[in-house]
Parts: sequence; C-alpha cells; structure tokens
Amino acid sequence: MFIQAGEYGAGRYGGGGRAWRWAADALLAAVFVVVLAFWASLIASSWGGGYWRFDCAAGAAVCAVALARRRDRAWAAVAGLAVAATAVLAARFAGLPAEPGPGMALGLAVLVASAVRNLPVRTACGVAGGGLAVAVGSLLTAHTFAAGVPSVTAMNLATWAAAVVAGLSPRLLDARRRAVAEAVRQAERLALARELHDVVAHHVTGIVVQAQAARLVARRSPEKAGDALGQIETAGSDALAAMRRVVGLLRVAEGGAGGSRDGAALTGPERLGDLVGRFEAGGRPVRLRLPREEETAAWPPEVASTVYRVVQESLTNIARHAPRARAVTVSVERDRDAVVVEVADDAPPGPRGPGARGGSRGGYGLLGMRERVEALGGTLRAGPRPGSGWSVVATLPAPHHEPRPEPRRDR
Repeated sequence: MFIQAGEYGAGRYGGGGRAWRWAADALLAAVFVVVLAFWASLIASSWGGGYWRFDCAAGAAVCAVALARRRDRAWAAVAGLAVAATAVLAARFAGLPAEPGPGMALGLAVLVASAVRNLPVRTACGVAGGGLAVAVGSLLTAHTFAAGVPSVTAMNLATWAAAVVAGLSPRLLDARRRAVAEAVRQAERLALARELHDVVAHHVTGIVVQAQAARLVARRSPEKAGDALGQIETAGSDALAAMRRVVGLLRVAEGGAGGSRDGAALTGPERLGDLVGRFEAGGRPVRLRLPREEETAAWPPEVASTVYRVVQESLTNIARHAPRARAVTVSVERDRDAVVVEVADDAPPGPRGPGARGGSRGGYGLLGMRERVEALGGTLRAGPRPGSGWSVVATLPAPHHEPRPEPRRDR
C-alpha cells in the first residue's frame, strides 16, 4: 500500500519499463508477421497470381506505423487510417481482395486503442470515428452480400469495437483513480485547515487577552507597556504564520469539496502511548521512543497532530497488510529544526495479505499522509527496509521556538 508515486515510477517504469515495451513490441511484430503471412497464403490459394502482394504491402505499412506509434500517437493514427482508406479505394476500383484484411485490421486496432487510451478526448474520438469509417468502408470492397454482412466487414467492426474497449477501459479506470486521489487530497487539506483554524483562533484569543492586559499595564505602569506590546507582536507573528499555512492549504480547495468531519481536535505525541497500547492489544509488541515532554510542548500544534496522524496511519497499515510482522518500532526524534517520525516493522518478504501494500493497487492512506506532511513543508519516504520489513519516515520542519510568557496583570 505504501509506495511513493515518484519512487514507484522511477523503480518500476524506468529501464525495466523500456525493456518491457521493447519486448511487447517485438511480440506484436511477430503476431503481425504471422497474420500477414497467413492471410497472404489464403489469398494466393483462392485468388491465385500475385493478388496477395497488395494486401500484404498495405497491411505491412499499417503494422509498421502501429509499431512506431509511441513517437506521435496522433500522427501515427492519422497515417494508419490514411493508408487503410487508400487501400479500400484501391481494392474497390481495381477489383482486388477485400480490404482491410486481418493484418491491416490488427494494426488499425493497435492505433485506435493507443489513441483512445492516451490522446485528448477530441483527438481520441476523431481517431475512433475514423477507425469506424474504415471498418464500415470495407463494405465497398465486398464481393458478395448474399449472406448478410460480409465477413471482412464483420471482422473489421469486431476488431474496431475491441480496440475501443481496450483503450477506453484503462482510461476510465485512470480517471476514477485520479478523482479518488484528488478527493483524498482535498479531504486532507480541509481536515488540516480546520485544525489550523483552531490554532489561529487560539493565537487571536491570546492577542485580545494580552491587549486588554496591556491597557491596564499602560494605565498603572507605563514603563512596563513595552513588554506587553512585545508579547502582542509575537502572538500576532505566530497567528500570521499559521494563517499563511491555511491559505496555502486552501489554494486549490475551492469548489466546495467535502472532507471527513472527524472533528478538529488536535492530537499530539502525548497521545501516542494510548495509540500504541491499542495496537499492542492485537498481539504485536511496539517499541516507542519519544522526546522529552518539554521538547514536544514547544512544537506547533499542526506539527504535533501530524506526528500523531503519521503514526496512526502507519500502524493501521501494518495491521492490515503485514500480518507476519513480529515487532514494530515507533521513533519520534528531534533533529535540529525538524521532527523525524519513523515507523518500521520486521515483516519478512512475501505476500502481505489482501491489498498488499507492496503492489501498485494500494489504498490512499499514504497519499493523505503525504499531502499533510508536504503542506507543512516536510517530506515523506516509504518503502521496504534492507533485508526485511517496511518503514515510513516523515520529516517535519519545527524550528526551535521559545514559549511566550503569560502576560502579567498588575493589581
């Protein structure tokens, strides 16, 4: 489940992806050759002479274009359809065997499926419409209508329909995945924004209280008013910083998208003990390392709640996808001006249960965590550990910040 999009793409679709594409194209080329040779032999046996040459040459041209489709899918589709349309007209007026033949139909199917899968909607619809026109145009080359729809036309229509389905299905699946991923991001942004709203409200309330106290101080001890104004300035700066984070989180949250209404209560490192205790009830021991309480007290509330969220989501996924893990380590440490959270397990390699997190069909828990961490200017890494096990490491910026003294009230 925990696979970073960038790491997954680089590791799985880099050199290995290119090799896979070369192998797929080599297999496709072999299929083209077999189909073209088979159809040429049938034409030679039924028509005699060299009638097979035109079909073989035209089909080979379309198949060659199909093999080169990745360079420019739109132009490849246009070129293939143009060759096919020319072949249909030539067969119609020159009395040649019906076109497109199986080899050409297969090449067109590859071009149509590739276009429908990858090109913009209008271009993809245009290519699909062109493929349908060529398939229907094969009626012009039919030599008999005695048995209803000619077999060559039925073959071309069936091949075209299969190509459209093959291209449209993954396109719709990708669109659904993007929509779900965006909904997860949106919900995470709004949830964190609600938490930050509480933080800002806390700061503003403090400013009001300090301003009221400053008025009293200014009346009774004018020489101490400077200290009160300095405290108000610090509180205002903190409130502005939190407001900037809220604006950053909501910059793409327009449109009324909803999020989970699980409350805006802030949870921090002091609650991790309870969280770990509930996880240990499932039978897995957890080693918990936390910084001193005086250190965590100075963390911004949004950082503290994000630490809790990272640990919560990581433990949830260990319970779901690593049933063979024997022990878990949760570490929260201070590293200069950052807080580093690591959750690691010792599950051996192999199947990790339903929806194994090592596969490409994982859930969206990591996506939500990443959105939250990166919104605060941090980083998130997730992946297998050397030897065995899995780890999630989040680094959150948390500059040292001295707590403000409470305003003094002279009586």
